Amino acid sequence: MIGRIFLMLLGFLLIYLGSRNVLEPLLMIPMGLGMSSINAGVMFLEAGKMGTLFVDPLMSDVNDLVNIMQINWLQPVFTLTFSNGLIACFVFMGIGVLLDVGYIMARPFQSMIIALFAELGTFVVYPTAIALGLTPGEAASAATIGGADGPMVLFTSLVLAKHLFVPITVVGYLYLGLTYGGYPYLAKWLIPEKLRGISMANDRGPTITRSQKLIFAVVTCTLLCLLFPVAAPLFFSLFVGVAVRESGLENFSNLLSETFLYGATFFLGLTLGVLCEANTLLEPTVLKLLLLGILALFVSAVGGIIGGYVMYFATGGKFNPVIGIAGVSCVPTTAKIVQKIATAANPSAIILPQALGANISGVITSAIIAGTFIAFLR
Repeated sequence: MIGRIFLMLLGFLLIYLGSRNVLEPLLMIPMGLGMSSINAGVMFLEAGKMGTLFVDPLMSDVNDLVNIMQINWLQPVFTLTFSNGLIACFVFMGIGVLLDVGYIMARPFQSMIIALFAELGTFVVYPTAIALGLTPGEAASAATIGGADGPMVLFTSLVLAKHLFVPITVVGYLYLGLTYGGYPYLAKWLIPEKLRGISMANDRGPTITRSQKLIFAVVTCTLLCLLFPVAAPLFFSLFVGVAVRESGLENFSNLLSETFLYGATFFLGLTLGVLCEANTLLEPTVLKLLLLGILALFVSAVGGIIGGYVMYFATGGKFNPVIGIAGVSCVPTTAKIVQKIATAANPSAIILPQALGANISGVITSAIIAGTFIAFLR
């Protein structure tokens, strides 16, 4: 009862912070309402009995699954989109339409260096999780939180640690929302204001045509699917969005960037909130995941800032080190965050193109690491 009351209040807090734009409102408002509703809805039910709002994430018996899908109205959404990773692919299609790969093509090495440093949390948390008693599959699923890519966390945990899929995904998405509020303070602590205000408006890079972007999307997608076939659904989903964007298919662009992306994000938040029932979350393993999630995202941001400093010194002080945070691939949240940080230090500072390059490279890098984990540990 105490746990359910706590989660109801946490749901209220998520709604408030989302409405204030402290956390990502598109995800946090439906998630917070789902969290408060499910814990209220099961508060007075007898042990072992669940109301029609409940979702059973680990249902395996086919007959029981068919029965529960006829009663629990969100179960079909979970079974037909979550448990097979489809909702992650829908989100990636929408993200692909929003991405301008010209940013990474104009500065490929700079973007890749930042993205690799910003995966430090993943590399640190994996051995840490094993030391805490998690299996390699569970540790890899928790470590992908360090890439700050929600669909990647969802996809990896489905394949490697299905029994922990719900808490890992909930923890991952909760912390992705927290990056909105936490990373600006981290940047202020670790980067002097003078360096945060460096403008890179003169670093325009070469002009990239639509044809070049389309060729890049096709070749990169094919190559990544060849090298990392287990992550092919995510690569395909991301780059089909890019291909639609660069082909000028306006009707498809609107479908993917509005209907698919916003619809998938809404049901993602709503279903994740309903999965936050006290029986699921209040167990010792989840506490480990909470701590590992915090550690992963914190270390990844620090790693990104270290990469930013490396580029700052390598360019003779012309690179804004705060761009390193954008390597943490929460697209496009962290890119927008670093531009706001730079603008606060220097109203004329422009670093968004470089930040988006690092951001997009971070998405590709986190997908490659997830694919590598799955290939070796499945």
